[in-house]
Parts: sequence; structure tokens; C-alpha cells
Amino acid sequence: MNICMYGSASNDIDRIYIEKTEELSKKLAARGHSLVFGGGAHGLMGAAARGFYSENAKITGVVPKFFNVDGILFDDCEMIRTDTMRQRKQIMDDLAEAFITTPGGIGTFEEFFEIITLKQLGQSNKPLVIFNVNGYFEPLRAMLENCVKGKFMPKTSLDLCFFSDSIDEIIDYLENYKPVDFNILKYRNIKQ
Repeated sequence: MNICMYGSASNDIDRIYIEKTEELSKKLAARGHSLVFGGGAHGLMGAAARGFYSENAKITGVVPKFFNVDGILFDDCEMIRTDTMRQRKQIMDDLAEAFITTPGGIGTFEEFFEIITLKQLGQSNKPLVIFNVNGYFEPLRAMLENCVKGKFMPKTSLDLCFFSDSIDEIIDYLENYKPVDFNILKYRNIKQ
């Protein structure tokens, strides 16, 4: 399975995030999975790439041309260069068979929300995992639950992603994923 991993590019974060992301990636690679990611050498992007690389897995980086700055890209992978960030995300989405969101900032949240939106609209049915290292995503989970409570989205939308801090649970979820039949337009009885 070609797994797209999103995450921070910062090395200034607590080491637990880097160590856990590298451990997850190494275990996924050992089970025959491959990586597509944003091409970065640092932070959790770099940790994901190093984990897959340690097991000789296929790694594909997708990066906009303006990121061509010495030292910021992971060199030991196939690199696809795009003109824009939007092209970058589209290529990563197209290549991926599953998504894992690791802790990150604005870019990571934007990538996660695009994928969960596509799932809610019935335009994607690929597994989406939230790697909840150190409880990082608890505020996100609370926000999504608050959306349900306020009736901004149906409770079934919570099933569109899988929160876990357990590497074994994540691997099991990905390898045994059962697609969710969900389309917000059907839920709201809107004719397509």
C-alpha cells in the first residue's frame, strides 16, 4: 500500500514525535508498504522518510520547485517536482492508497481537512489515520465532536478518520480497512 504521510517539517519539536513517527514508518515499511510524502528532510516528514528508507522501501517525495533549497529535501527518494502547492497535494492524493496525519502545523491541518472533506463528499474512500502521539490531536478530536454536538456535521462524519496513538492499532486499521459508505449529499438528501 502506498501511504501518504503528512506532518511537521520542524526539528524544534519534542523528540517523542520524531521517534514515534520514525518507528511507525519503519514498521509500515517492514510490512511491504511504501511512502509518498512532501519531500522534506526535517521534522516528521524526515522521520517518516528515514523510517521507510531504513527498510529499503519505495519512497516518493512530491515538492514544489520553489522548495529547491540546499538541505531541506530528503535526497534518498524519487522526487516529483511541481509548480504549485496545489499540484503537489493533488499528486500526493493521486498516488496514495491511504493517509496518515502526524502532528504538525497549519500545512498539516490543511492537508488533513482536505482529505476528510473529500471523504465526507464521497469523493475518496481511502483510509485516513490521525497518529495521536502524546495526545497532540485531542483538541482536534474535541473540535470535531463539538461540530457534531452543534449539528454542523453528522455523527457519522467522526467515522471518516481513525484516531490512535498505537502503532499496532494503526497498522491493523490500515491493513484491514473497510471503506465507509458515506456521502454528505446523500445524508442531507440533496439530489446529485
